[in-house]
Amino acid sequence: MPRYLLIRLGQSLLVLWGAFTASFALLYALPSDAISIKLSGASDTGAVTPAQIAQIRAEYGFDRPLVAQYLDQLGSVVQGDLGTSLVTGGTVTSTLASALPQTLQLSGLAIVIGTVVGLVLGSVSGYLPRGRGRELLLSLPPIGTSVPTFTVGLVLIHLVAFQWRLLPSGGNLGLESLILPAITLSLPVAAVVTQIFAKSLDDVLRQDYIDTAVAKGASTVRIHLRHAFRNAIGPTLTMTGIIVGNLLAGTVVAETIFSREGIGRTTVDAVNRQDLPIVQGIVMLSALTFVVVNLLVDLLYPVIDRRITLATREPRRLQKEVLG
Repeated sequence: MPRYLLIRLGQSLLVLWGAFTASFALLYALPSDAISIKLSGASDTGAVTPAQIAQIRAEYGFDRPLVAQYLDQLGSVVQGDLGTSLVTGGTVTSTLASALPQTLQLSGLAIVIGTVVGLVLGSVSGYLPRGRGRELLLSLPPIGTSVPTFTVGLVLIHLVAFQWRLLPSGGNLGLESLILPAITLSLPVAAVVTQIFAKSLDDVLRQDYIDTAVAKGASTVRIHLRHAFRNAIGPTLTMTGIIVGNLLAGTVVAETIFSREGIGRTTVDAVNRQDLPIVQGIVMLSALTFVVVNLLVDLLYPVIDRRITLATREPRRLQKEVLG
């Protein structure tokens, strides 16, 4: 196994451990928990005594020192056991597994739409001469990143669903109910991809080898597709990996606005109920998604640019060649 891949895997494990530790510290520093919230009403009416509450907390291990709880949970997570919901009694794994497919559909479609639109707009900006038209096109991405996701969602619901009656306003009713939330999530993705790709493409088109291709009589389309696009896609690919890892925050808003079941709605419910195992499981799922996507991006780089393969696999030989 290449050395750089081992290093990346080690870094990924460190990120997962850091996410678990940070979430544990923050969640268990809260002044109350799901058991206290669930039994507080019953305790006020005399149905549950403080001794019974203490016994239930002991059954879940909340009476133990935090260090012991941390080590037990860390060992369980390493073995693939994310724990049990304090509210429903079901396993965290099954809860997330039932909600994940809907979120994958939504986020996957949003990433595809946003990336395609961003690459198209970035490519068009490369063809346009410097002027008002190009400036107007490149002014759209900042607007897309500045408009809140919930505002876009509410506007789409009002216009497309209620006023024009073209698509349903929400729910999990198939492809039609998926379009509006996917468009809502795709706008920030398209804005970022457009900005990064347009800037990268502009830098590539200024390189000497592009002038050489022009001197040899290569057409503009050939220069963009064969030379510029491939070398400009790297930074965009990296940013897309980061966006995918952070997309869960957007799904929380989108699934809430459009009344969709998924990880986002599960997150909101778990936070409201302070169901700590569910919340921590979602944090770990987000961290794992971020790690896996960015690891895949790293592995794709050598496919796109052969120089990265040589630089990572044979650094000593290249260093000797450079230094003479």
